[in-house]
Amino acid sequence: MKPAEIRFSLQRPLQHRHPDMAPTITTAMTNSQEHLTLTHKLRKPQVEKLRRERINSSIEQLKSLLGPEFLKQEPDSKLEKADILEMTVCVLRRLQQQNQAVHKVQTSNIKEKSPVNSAPWRPW
Repeated sequence: MKPAEIRFSLQRPLQHRHPDMAPTITTAMTNSQEHLTLTHKLRKPQVEKLRRERINSSIEQLKSLLGPEFLKQEPDSKLEKADILEMTVCVLRRLQQQNQAVHKVQTSNIKEKSPVNSAPWRPW
């Protein structure tokens, strides 16, 4: 289809209505699959652009959250998106390990204070 035909087919009404007659199906309606394909092809670049914008925005947010980590890097070097993601993974792993260590200390303190761990008192 030529661009002029595409615009014309999109502007045509899908059904012809006459006051004395029931609605009839036109050729535009029989070409609905063609219309859907065209709509998909027109929307795909827009959807892809929005997806890339979301990814870039999230990477920038990670970069700002990891501010101190970036100060450790060379100030003149430009970090790639993959570098930012790798640094994020390292920081999250380190935080997870710290959290697990704190949790182990807390649970061991609770077990030491708990009377359940001692032998039960039996008068016999």
